[in-house]
Amino acid sequence: MKRAVLGAAIAALAMNASAAHAATATGTATAKILRQITLTNTSALQYATIISGATASTVSVSTSGAATCGAGLTCTGTTTAANFDVQGTSGAVVLVGGDSSVTLNGSLGGTMTSSLTYSSANITLGATGGSFQVGGTLNVGANQTAGDYTGTFNVTANYQ
Repeated sequence: MKRAVLGAAIAALAMNASAAHAATATGTATAKILRQITLTNTSALQYATIISGATASTVSVSTSGAATCGAGLTCTGTTTAANFDVQGTSGAVVLVGGDSSVTLNGSLGGTMTSSLTYSSANITLGATGGSFQVGGTLNVGANQTAGDYTGTFNVTANYQ
């Protein structure tokens, strides 16, 4: 019996000894939630009405919507840069970009290509979101086939 009491006493001392060397700490868990980005096209990239000539040329529309009609072409009507509205978390930086060119197909045949330019590579969203514009340079062939030309291009917006 003495041995049992002595064994229990030694075991209790051993437990207290390891407890005296134990340490505790706390950790922190964090998360940041961003609103899902929505991207809306609010105006098309419009090159106006073009009368083609005997030589190939270009029509450029800047990201602000200003047009430059190349030599040998006549340009009339309204020009606009494409505009995209971005909604998300206020204060967040959003990277924007997309296709570098688009092919326009004519309603009566024929095609034209346009290189695309973006007003900014990134935007910081405000309380009402943000926006960016896309302009381009359209390659018009000599005696380009008449018709209405359209093409689609992709743009992206992602949180940085």
